[in-house]
Amino acid sequence: MSVAVFAYGSLVSPASAAATLGRSDVEAVPAALAGRRRSFTLLRDNRACEKTFARRGDDWVPDHVLALNIVEGNTADNVNGALLVVSEAEVERLDLREIRYRRVEVSALVAPAAGARFDRVFAYVARPEHHATAPPPGAVVLTAYENAVEEAFAKLGERELERYRASTDRGTAERIDAYLLDGEIPAGNPRRW
Repeated sequence: MSVAVFAYGSLVSPASAAATLGRSDVEAVPAALAGRRRSFTLLRDNRACEKTFARRGDDWVPDHVLALNIVEGNTADNVNGALLVVSEAEVERLDLREIRYRRVEVSALVAPAAGARFDRVFAYVARPEHHATAPPPGAVVLTAYENAVEEAFAKLGERELERYRASTDRGTAERIDAYLLDGEIPAGNPRRW
């Protein structure tokens, strides 16, 4: 049985996915997910989670950090991303990385690039306790994270980067250049964001 994850954020980067999966041959197949919207609505408690970041320059430690999430939209909504072929064992490694997300089946909603077919496709969506429809005051987005996502889409092609930008609600949160202040980060979990 062939299994794929629909990546719509940092996992679009084969290098980022490879660090989690423990192999270098990760291929990203462009795809689209119907009926969903993408926004910075995943909320992480920056002071109480496995990694804490501080702003460069003044060492300010924000209370919350935001990351990308997908939510149900209307039938006209469409989120671009990439399919990554994974084994059942690798799914467990992704679950460890995506600890604030839950894995959901999206097979019926995915339109892969021509010729790509999978028996099952899933995506990660924010757990209810980590979903912030309206982020709290002072919540930030780490520029390293946002830049990594944009670079990953650019590698899929200029058109994919444009589609990413057009289909993403960036919100109004401040973007900050941050450094890792403290953390006990599981293997395969990014340390730059």
